[in-house]
Amino acid sequence: MRVAFVGLGIMGHAMATNLVKAGHEVTVWNRTPGKLVEGAGVAPNPGAAAQGAEVVWLCVSDTDAVETVIFGKDGVQASLTEGMIIADSSTISPSATMKFAERVSAKGVAWVDAPMTGSKIGARDGTLVFIVGGSEGPVEQLKPLFAAMGKRIFRMGDTGKGQATKLAMNLQIALIFEGFAEALTLATKLGVDTQQLLSLIEATMVRSGVVDYKGPFILQRDFTPNFPLRLMHKDIRLTLEAAKEARVKLPALETVEEIYEMASEEGNRDLDYAATLMLLEKWAGVQVKGKAA
Repeated sequence: MRVAFVGLGIMGHAMATNLVKAGHEVTVWNRTPGKLVEGAGVAPNPGAAAQGAEVVWLCVSDTDAVETVIFGKDGVQASLTEGMIIADSSTISPSATMKFAERVSAKGVAWVDAPMTGSKIGARDGTLVFIVGGSEGPVEQLKPLFAAMGKRIFRMGDTGKGQATKLAMNLQIALIFEGFAEALTLATKLGVDTQQLLSLIEATMVRSGVVDYKGPFILQRDFTPNFPLRLMHKDIRLTLEAAKEARVKLPALETVEEIYEMASEEGNRDLDYAATLMLLEKWAGVQVKGKAA
């Protein structure tokens, strides 16, 4: 398929690379010049990238960025033609997604929201899980592209439902990790061996995918960004905004958002979101680590 890929960040570069490897004709654009994908064409702006494409795939930072690359100066909108599909793997506002979809539908263009989970390792290995909202027809057409970049697709309903589900997923991740980080901090302060605690967690109902994934990084004191704290913070804010629109109260997430705000002020926004642990450690006067670290 002919694909315009917009956004070559932590996830996008690997995703576009896998599309090229699968034999698709890819043209890329990135806000910061100089990022290339071997085997892909390079366009000077999003609108040029979209010319002649069957699919425009977005993977940018936030709601404003999506609006800009589609509807802004030199944006994709000028190159839209009937039958094209916009697939958005950014994590953005569900209500904004529905507004954007309505705007492009006037040109006969379908919008599929397709945020994903799997972190940068999943993007590299082509094992992402896509959380999809959109009509069945366009989603079916995108399956060869999903297959090149991921291992599973969950269609959650019509347009906007993928974004809504992604926010619900990230809400859980943020709360689970915060509980894990607080438990590690308290246990360390009380003299419990961290590695032994992790072995116990793995053997009990407390175990979770979040803990399995983040535990080894924490033992090594490795806060290299698999998913940057600033992006998780952005998603938490999006979730709270969506909850406000729906008149839903999320008291636990409101508290965690304050932790992320303070962690950002500490200078950790570009580290992995697991670096919220460092704020708890500072307050407690301890450091959580494994024997090797």
